Amino acid sequence: MPTIIQLLEETTSQALATVSGVPAPALIHPTANSQFGDYQANGVMAAAKERRMNPRELAQKVTAQFNPAEIPATWEIAGPGFINFRLDPVWLGRTLLAVAQDERLGIEPGVHPETIVVDFSAPNASKPLHVGHIRSTIIGDALTRGLRFLGHQVITDNHLGDWGTPFGMLIVGYRTILDRAAYEHDPLAEMERIYKAIQAQTRTDPVVAARAREELAKLQGGDPDNVALWQEFITVSRQALERVYARLNVQFDYWFGESFYEAMLPDVVCELQDRGLAQSSEGAICIFFDDDTELQDKPFLIQKQDGAFLYATTDLATIKYRAENFHPHRIIYVVDSRQQLHFKQLFAVARRWGYSMALEHVWFGTILGDDGKPIKTREGEPIKLEALLDEAEERARTIAHDKNPSLSADELSHIARVVGIGAVKYADLMQNRTADYRFSWDKMLALDGNTAPYLQYVYARIRSIFRKGELDNWQFEPGMDVRLLTPEEQDLAKQMIRFGDTLIEVERTYKPNLLAAFLYDLATKFNLFYQAHTVLKAHAEVRPTRLLLCDLTARYIRKGLELLGIETLEAM
Repeated sequence: MPTIIQLLEETTSQALATVSGVPAPALIHPTANSQFGDYQANGVMAAAKERRMNPRELAQKVTAQFNPAEIPATWEIAGPGFINFRLDPVWLGRTLLAVAQDERLGIEPGVHPETIVVDFSAPNASKPLHVGHIRSTIIGDALTRGLRFLGHQVITDNHLGDWGTPFGMLIVGYRTILDRAAYEHDPLAEMERIYKAIQAQTRTDPVVAARAREELAKLQGGDPDNVALWQEFITVSRQALERVYARLNVQFDYWFGESFYEAMLPDVVCELQDRGLAQSSEGAICIFFDDDTELQDKPFLIQKQDGAFLYATTDLATIKYRAENFHPHRIIYVVDSRQQLHFKQLFAVARRWGYSMALEHVWFGTILGDDGKPIKTREGEPIKLEALLDEAEERARTIAHDKNPSLSADELSHIARVVGIGAVKYADLMQNRTADYRFSWDKMLALDGNTAPYLQYVYARIRSIFRKGELDNWQFEPGMDVRLLTPEEQDLAKQMIRFGDTLIEVERTYKPNLLAAFLYDLATKFNLFYQAHTVLKAHAEVRPTRLLLCDLTARYIRKGLELLGIETLEAM
């Protein structure tokens, strides 16, 4: 079924085009203040200005075109030419009943599905995931879930950093300073240690630096021993990474790392040169942007003087491969804000190269500590993601045990995992992704306020209503009369039907926090409804409607959290 904004947009836009003579968008938005109605059409103002008409008179002509039987609302003209709509409670009741009968809660897959590649997480092999990886990982996963729910074919790719200079240093370190016991216990931590140690030595010892370059050259040349060692590094790295992704319930369709594209890079550079897009400059190969005022003094280096390729070269090969094999309409890169210049350059080159798919850099800010600086350990190191998740679960376990000491060990572990991991995810996803935010254990695990535990608690509380009333198998009657008689019931219903428009806006802006805000508002409106009205003891005429409101609220919360990659609990 169409969303409420789509329905009002279509009707109002048609009327506006009829009276103005030219197609014009209605620009429907929820009102900022509910006392003026539920939705407002702002397009009349722009149309009137463009056509030099009186906006209020134009608004009157537009509303004269409305057929009350086709619009599920009353309307009035406000101010100089706004049209305010107030939804009809009878229509709301019928809509809720239709939604209740749909497993997808009234959300139809898009009529124009696209193939979309989402590139996210992208850690370096041989290094543990740290807290800096969590934003790309969970934002990318949430966008993937939402886009798939809207009917798009989404291909996910974890572009692993698994090639290049670090591996020459790792090979040297493995053969000279490896702690075998530490490596067998935690291979990524030991690989990170030996890499940092050799990297430090290369800065002061020319012999070590030369050896690292030699081992890298042998690896790139196919030396069997170095290739076997590199493959071991990649295998143990992926096993460790997948363990963390499993805890986050994140999966990828592909793990095409930098090594996958290595053989393609010479041809990419040659093709760009042959087409006049790249040229030699002081022995290196660059792409210049003389016709772009923003980039004209920022050349894109794709091959160094010594013949080495760069991330830029690999990223161009990646676009070429994805275009030729996946045929995407869009490629979305979920990468932090520091890479904005790189992606502007990359996308500019891709367009000149002839690739017409939409290329989107979905960038995000930094997680800060209490001091307002990027969050780190007391030793100044990035916090390991596994350690962060361990602490989240342990804190959730303590809270759950304190509230209900009778829980079994299995129940406690399950609740700790769902609440702890959900809290970490939601604390990030509820932020505007372009902003930095301060990390706070107390806030993210609170059972009130805009947190995952609060939403999980509201869901569990609703499920307990049905258990208390011995209504575990309750089903609404398909032909029931849904009677929304009170402001609290109507406000809750109005919030529910904003679900579809919210998901569309999440797709448009790539901002999962809009879905988080929808869920928080839904939970808040449910609590206002529940505080104002009885459910199980309600009069027989209104009890079915109130049970339906409870059931649908729980379903919306469960589905919304699922789209954010967060689980729910039947009891807390």
